Amino acid sequence: MSDTPIETTNRPTAVSLWQVVVSAIRGEHRDYTTETLNRAVILLAIPMVLEMVMESIFALADVFWVSHLGSDAVAIVGITESMMYIVYAVAVGLSMAGTAIVARRIGEKDPDRAASAAVQLIVLALCISAAIGIFGGLFARDILRLMGGNDHVVEMGTTFTTIMLGGNATAILIFVINAIFRGAGDAAIAMRTLWFANTINILLGPCLVFGLGPFPKLGVTGAAVATTIGRGCGVLFQVFQLVAHDSRVRIRPRHFHFELDALGQMLRLAANGTLQNLVGTASWIGFVRIISQSGSAALAGYTIAMRVVIFAILPAWGLSNAGATLVGQNLGAAKPERAESAAWIAVRYNVFFLGAIGLLFILFAGTIASFFAADPRTLAYGAQAIWIIGLGFPFYAIGMCLTSAFNGAGDAWTPTWLNFGCLWLFAIPLAWLLSDYCNAGAIGVFIAIPIAFSTLAIASALVFRKGRWKLQRV
Repeated sequence: MSDTPIETTNRPTAVSLWQVVVSAIRGEHRDYTTETLNRAVILLAIPMVLEMVMESIFALADVFWVSHLGSDAVAIVGITESMMYIVYAVAVGLSMAGTAIVARRIGEKDPDRAASAAVQLIVLALCISAAIGIFGGLFARDILRLMGGNDHVVEMGTTFTTIMLGGNATAILIFVINAIFRGAGDAAIAMRTLWFANTINILLGPCLVFGLGPFPKLGVTGAAVATTIGRGCGVLFQVFQLVAHDSRVRIRPRHFHFELDALGQMLRLAANGTLQNLVGTASWIGFVRIISQSGSAALAGYTIAMRVVIFAILPAWGLSNAGATLVGQNLGAAKPERAESAAWIAVRYNVFFLGAIGLLFILFAGTIASFFAADPRTLAYGAQAIWIIGLGFPFYAIGMCLTSAFNGAGDAWTPTWLNFGCLWLFAIPLAWLLSDYCNAGAIGVFIAIPIAFSTLAIASALVFRKGRWKLQRV
C-alpha cells in the first residue's frame, strides 16, 4: 500500500481551465500516477471525448453520402456493417487488453516492457485480421446472399464487402494502436489519429462515391475505398508516432520478437474483452425482436431513438476511458486506493455530463425525434423511446465508467458476467414481461432498458467496492 496522499480536491479553477484544455490537446507528457486526480481525469478525458465526437460525426456522415444512392446501397452498407460488428468486437477486445497491459507497465515505470507488449499486441492483431480478411475477401458474395441481399444488392455490393472485410486490418489496428496510446497516457495522439483518419474519409467519401472532379465515380464501392484509405492513413500516422523519439511507448528493433507468455496473456484478455462486448451487443437483438411484434412504426421509432442515444453516449466513453487509463497506471505504481479514487472521479464527471444530456432528451424528445421521422406514429414512438431511455442516463454513466475501470485493471470477466446477468437474465425477460404479459407493447421494452442499466450500475458499484479487481495480475 502506497503512503502517497490521494489528491482529489484541487480542481482546476475557471482561470486555469483554459490552460488545462490546451495542455490536454497538446498532449504534454505527465506522470498520471502523481498528478492531482481531478486534473488527471480532465487532461485525459478532453482528447478522449473529442476522439469519440469525431467517431460520432463519422458514423452519421458515412451513411449520409451512401443514402443518396438508394435503398439497395444503404442495404449493402447495413449488411456489411452487421458483419463488421464482429471485427469491431475483436478490435474492442484487443483494445481492452492493450490499454490494461500498457497502462500497467507505464505505471511500473517500465516503458521498455510497455513497448514490447505493444509489439506483441500488434502482431496478434495482424494475425487475427489476416484470418478475417482472407475469409471475408473470398466469401463476400456468399455473405451478402446469406444475409438476405437480393440479386441486385449482391451484384452491386460484392466489391464493397470485399474491400471492407478484406481490409479489416486497418479498422482493427487503428483501434488497437490507439488503445496502446491511451494506456500510455498519450490520449492526444489517439485523438489526432482518429481526427486525421476520419477527416480523410469524410472528404474522400463524396469524391469517390459521386466522381467529383478528377476522382472516378465508384458508387457505393467508393465509400469502402474512402474508409479503408482513411483508416490506412491513420495507421501510418500511428506507426510514425510509435517509432518517434519522444513517444512514451517507443518501439525499437529489439522489441520485434515473439514472447509466447505475453501473447497468451493478451489473447486471454482479448478473448474475455471480445466476449464481454458480444454479450452486451447481442442483448440488443433481443430488444429488437420483442419490439418488432409491435409493428414497423414502433421498430422505426426505436431505431431512431437508439441512433440518437448512441450519438450522445459515444463521447461519454472518453471519460470512462480516462478512468481506465488511470486505474491501470496507478495499479502498476502500486497505488490501488488512488486507482479506485480515479475511477469514482470519472464516474462523478460522467454522471454530470450524461445527466445533463439526459435532461435535454427528456425535455425535447419530440423535437429531437422530429428531425428523423415524419410519420406521426414513428415520431410518437421515437419521442417516447428518447425520453424514457434518457431517464437512465446517469446510471449509464456509472455503468460505463465502472466497466472501463474493471477492464483497465485487467479484469474483463467481472463486467462480462454482470452484463450477462443484468441484460440477458433480467432485462430481456423484463422487456418481454412488460411488453406481452402486461400489454405495454414497445413502451414496455423502452421502460425495461433504463431499469436494466440502473440495475447494472448498482450491481457494478457493489462489486467494484469489494476491491477484488485491485488484485488482478496483468
